Amino acid sequence: MTKEVFPTFYELIKKRPFEKVKRFVNASDFKNRVEELRLRVRAARGEVVPDLVLKGGRVVDVFAGEILDADVAVLGGHIVGVGNDYSGPCVIDCRGKFITPGFIDGHIHIESTLLSPRELATALVPHGTTAVVCDPHEIANVLGAGGVEYILDEGAGLPLDVFVMLPSCVPATHLETAGAELSTEELLKLAGRERVLGLAEMMNYPGVLSGREEVLEKIAAFCELPKDGHAPLLSGKDLNAYIGAGIHSDHECTRESEAREKLRLGMHVMIREGTQAKNLRALLPVVTPRTVARCSLITDDLHPHDILERGHLNYLMERAVEEGLDPVLAVTMTTLSPALYFGLEDRGAVAPGYRADIVVLSSLRPIRIETVVKDGKVVCNEGSLTVDVPSRELLTGLSPMNIKPYTARSFAIRGEARRIRVIGLVRGQILTTLLKEEAAFRDGLAVADTARDIIKVAVVERHRGTGNVGLGFVRGFGLKKGALASSVAHDSHNIICVGCEDGDMFAAVKAVELMGGGLAAACDGEVTCRLPLPIAGLMSDRPLGEVAEGWCRMREAAARLGSTLEEPFMALSFLALPVIPELRLTDLGLVDVNAFTHVPLFVG
Repeated sequence: MTKEVFPTFYELIKKRPFEKVKRFVNASDFKNRVEELRLRVRAARGEVVPDLVLKGGRVVDVFAGEILDADVAVLGGHIVGVGNDYSGPCVIDCRGKFITPGFIDGHIHIESTLLSPRELATALVPHGTTAVVCDPHEIANVLGAGGVEYILDEGAGLPLDVFVMLPSCVPATHLETAGAELSTEELLKLAGRERVLGLAEMMNYPGVLSGREEVLEKIAAFCELPKDGHAPLLSGKDLNAYIGAGIHSDHECTRESEAREKLRLGMHVMIREGTQAKNLRALLPVVTPRTVARCSLITDDLHPHDILERGHLNYLMERAVEEGLDPVLAVTMTTLSPALYFGLEDRGAVAPGYRADIVVLSSLRPIRIETVVKDGKVVCNEGSLTVDVPSRELLTGLSPMNIKPYTARSFAIRGEARRIRVIGLVRGQILTTLLKEEAAFRDGLAVADTARDIIKVAVVERHRGTGNVGLGFVRGFGLKKGALASSVAHDSHNIICVGCEDGDMFAAVKAVELMGGGLAAACDGEVTCRLPLPIAGLMSDRPLGEVAEGWCRMREAAARLGSTLEEPFMALSFLALPVIPELRLTDLGLVDVNAFTHVPLFVG
């Protein structure tokens, strides 16, 4: 660690343990705090009338793993009593209904929903979600600390608590060009913000294992706070080293044996069921009454049409129950388990002293939500919000497009050898395979071969005007003509494009550039469909319904071009992610992720 960082590091780390205490014991708040506690005690004993009573419900007790018949009394935004014979001026009749804690998504990238935090709150609260823990490394790779501050600012004052884990890998690796860099010192400045919980997924596990100074600095700076992991297929001594460095969780498990090993070594296993990566069925066997406190259900990357059509954590819980999991354990995995992991001591349970974030369900099997209570107030009833979520004017300068001029010739690949490395898609996963195939040639250029489902892929740098254009080939999209392009390209979010002809690739990329970010499809040199994403080229400022409809139009446009993928733009967005095995493409070229180095397109 450099000397310049030392004062900031020690100053902030030493202050943090006392900041929470000061909020309770400073002179202006102390008397009010004492009186608040006095009222809670009296209300719990029946001496003071509570603000709200949920009467006669079946309370899901996530501590004992059972269901109790009880009233739930609420005062001042907190639960004061769970038992019999509570009454008050405001009563919700819960006879025959189930009462659970508000649901908590312990790992989500808001950017992947394509929604702003305010629109996301409007979309998720009706599904019982009262808190999310997000990793804003997508927007941070575009806008740096300003992107994190945008999420924190826009996430304030909502009926959904938006917590933040600070991005650990901006840029994700040295193998690509990002729009920003977050140093240890910059992260520590952000660490003092309200609703910041810790350090987000450490994707650069090779950097941890090799002892890279800047990587270990970040882990050390957050020594007493949660630190999320990202270590697909890591095992044995390397996994021991990764965990021993201080990484506490992982959401990249795809196999039961992988999840069991990580559980045994002390990790909190986040079981992911998102739009592209679906691991719930494979991993659910590791969840038992003994392990449930170390397991949670998360979405990671969830796109708008899935929220609109299926819901959020309620859908994951329902899927888990369908697979044979006890409904009480399913509830625990979306409430108490994530709360314990993140140190959110006042939420995750329906119990005295806990925050009154409560969901009333007419059924646990299937999950059917009737009422959502946030901080002791009804915020949603029968699927409709009962509170206003004020909109804000969209800020300018949120989506930079600093691209060096390019033409269709920028996508041409001159032949150098007969065989090429090809990215192989793995359906239903974000893993890829490294294939070696015979190249197709035309006029001395390596070209797409739609008969073998091998098409071009390109990554155009959009942040620093370098002129970098990474070129390669991919198998699995099924395109027969045209091109698809997107400014959503994990994690650096340059413009990524797949296509059959250079002219169509140019048209699609240019459309994304002119929109200031978004998705585009092109054929015969013309743009056939587009979806603007004016917030960092990652998110829309429009409501869920509009964004979901636009996303579906883009999927249909891809299908007309021959795509056989259910989510072609989701698959496209991960082709540039050089921390998930095996082969990826960045603006700097092909990356062999296992070797963590660039490799040439042509073999030999």
